[in-house]
Amino acid sequence: MKLPLSGRALTAGAVAVATLMAGGSVAGAAPASERSAPAPGSATVAAAPDVPIANVKAHLTQLQSIATANGGNRAHGRPGYQASLNYVKAKLDAAGFTTTVQQFTASGRTGYNLIADWPGGDTDRVVMAGSHLDSVSSGPGINDNGSGSAAVLETALAVARSGHQPTKHLRFAWWGAEELGLVGSRHYVNSLGSTGRAKISGYLNFDMIGSPNPGYFVYDDDPTIEGTFKDYFTGLGISTEIETQGDGRSDHAPFKNAGVPVGGLFSGADYRKTSAQAAKWGGTAGQPFDRCYHSSCDTTANINDTALNRNSDAIAYAMWELSQ
Repeated sequence: MKLPLSGRALTAGAVAVATLMAGGSVAGAAPASERSAPAPGSATVAAAPDVPIANVKAHLTQLQSIATANGGNRAHGRPGYQASLNYVKAKLDAAGFTTTVQQFTASGRTGYNLIADWPGGDTDRVVMAGSHLDSVSSGPGINDNGSGSAAVLETALAVARSGHQPTKHLRFAWWGAEELGLVGSRHYVNSLGSTGRAKISGYLNFDMIGSPNPGYFVYDDDPTIEGTFKDYFTGLGISTEIETQGDGRSDHAPFKNAGVPVGGLFSGADYRKTSAQAAKWGGTAGQPFDRCYHSSCDTTANINDTALNRNSDAIAYAMWELSQ
């Protein structure tokens, strides 16, 4: 998640499509400690599968290794970012997605978005999930935002494993240069034009979903999307709160500003957890949700497995429900 902007100059170039090195295979399924909430009263609607937490964490391990091998970060315009994109793209290509790499320019460096379309469904009604793949330059960015990127990736791979064929078209995205001011996602939204934007039924954003002292925050922008996430957490007996800390500070903002319905999840950044929140969710009152926010200690040790597991399953639940 980006810091609040103050007079930062940003530039975006024209659309270009590039093909990056691809390789690797789809991670195998593994058991998880919690299951997705059942679809309310829907015997005829396919239930979302469990998203294996072991697989999500394996992606985070790979992103950590990439950062470690590339100066300790996965920031825009740096080798660690391109290696991260190559890793995600290889998994999606092997699983049967149609992938596109979109190029743009920010702060004098070339950046990339990765878009993955699952074949089938009504392309005039697109349900989209996305997360930013870049880190800040000061750390590997495993919670911010390896957590969202890994969970969206594993949800996409769950679609492929299940052979899911919903009525609507499924699209997944990993954004570049979010930390410089939502540059990649804004470039994508602008590149669609009004016709392309009108085809997106909903965009779901996931930016920091494994915070070590977690909260359970749901975006309140679109009532249908918000209600879908709340239904999931109600099924687990978890009370949520409206997400306010990151409002306008992550990649849903360009979509929302263009009139696309948006929603998403968030587990907290540098704000401190209140006593009431600690009583509701556990964890430590008076401490940040993520004490390593935008720091070098945002490593694989900076993840709460329970929050990551619940939020990963919530992504799959929402994508299955909203795409029927």
